[in-house]
Amino acid sequence: MAEHLASIFGTEKDRVNCPFYFKIGACRHGDRCSRLHNRPTISPTLLLSNMYQRPDMITPGVDAQGQPIDPRKIQEHFEDFYEDIFEELSKFGEIECLNVCDNLADHMIGNVYVQFREEEQAAAALHALQGRFYSGRPIIVEFSPVTDFREATCRQFEENNCNRGGYCNFMHVKLIGRELRNKLFGRYRRRSRSRSFSPIPHLRSRHRRDGDRDYRRSYIDRDYERSRRTHSRSSTSSRSRTPVREGSKERRARIEQWNREREENQ
Repeated sequence: MAEHLASIFGTEKDRVNCPFYFKIGACRHGDRCSRLHNRPTISPTLLLSNMYQRPDMITPGVDAQGQPIDPRKIQEHFEDFYEDIFEELSKFGEIECLNVCDNLADHMIGNVYVQFREEEQAAAALHALQGRFYSGRPIIVEFSPVTDFREATCRQFEENNCNRGGYCNFMHVKLIGRELRNKLFGRYRRRSRSRSFSPIPHLRSRHRRDGDRDYRRSYIDRDYERSRRTHSRSSTSSRSRTPVREGSKERRARIEQWNREREENQ
């Protein structure tokens, strides 16, 4: 019996716990829901309810005076908000994910979900945000049960064919431009060592110290040339003939072989 209850927890078959609250951290029935909302006491994810106030809040694409709004202005307004929130929340730790809902239903409109790398970072952010205001409105923040946004987002919306529109019960995540994403999240990618460069020792520290892309590339090219010369000296006599031009598949296989040999020699 216990195994059966565990297997259906948070699904439609679960008649005790609310599956929507479990998946997206919000429910259209709110406190009137007939099923339980198990609010976590600790989580790496925070929900800032109804925080983003879009300029076309009343009617999509139209401002409060009834005038049409340029979509570029709406996106610019959103990205200014996104960057502002990201910079403030990143003071408490590394942000894994920051999602803003583009839904129109009352329980999801303007919801901001931020997932930190560690639960302690989320707890520190929650403590610091309580009692604060943003744009003249109080910040409503709580731990969220959402840890896997793949289960929370609307797949049909991502494929541009959700027939429920803004009133869908799954997240319609509003996207930011690539330039802003690289600017905000690129700082974390630079800290992590890429596996593709693992054979090159100390590459990460060199790049971080100098911050120069050309400097980094010179080390890659230098190590590649050194490996190529070493490999050519150890090749068999049959390799001394002028090689036939290889395809991309053969070149990738040869580079992988050189990398393995370099790892073995280190």
